[in-house]
Amino acid sequence: MATETKLPVTKTSTVPATGETWQPFQALRNEIDQIFDDFGNGFWKRPFRSLARLERDLSRNFNAPAVDIAESEKAYEITAELPGLDEKNIDVKLVNGGLAIRGEKKEETEEKKKDYYVSERRYGSFERYFALPDGVNADKIEATFKNGVLKVVLPKTEEAQKPAKTIDVKAA
Repeated sequence: MATETKLPVTKTSTVPATGETWQPFQALRNEIDQIFDDFGNGFWKRPFRSLARLERDLSRNFNAPAVDIAESEKAYEITAELPGLDEKNIDVKLVNGGLAIRGEKKEETEEKKKDYYVSERRYGSFERYFALPDGVNADKIEATFKNGVLKVVLPKTEEAQKPAKTIDVKAA
């Protein structure tokens, strides 16, 4: 028969020192409320970096690949690591004013030996969508794929490449 050991138990309060109770879903609710607030205020008109951050935050917990987004004087560049995929399994399209990147991986292995048989299947797909900022020349977008890395170049229009003009402020 097992022996029972009694240890002293001390109870501590789970209320933080500030007096507030812990609300685990409040942060999630605040983020969702912010997304809806941003949508109502025309979030699609904000700079490209804000949209990229929002898109990254929305897809962070899914099986979508991580991407790098960079901006130069002449273009935006999206780079995605897609290991195990071939260019024939990747689809890049302009859809509804944005860029959609889709991919699908199918892998099947089968091994037969005298005393055993193993068959494995792995399937997976993803889709990422990026709203295009103003000033992208949609007719000249290029996508290349090499060594598991997809690179999409979104060239800027001539107007978008012009440097910002500084306007002097004069006292009235």
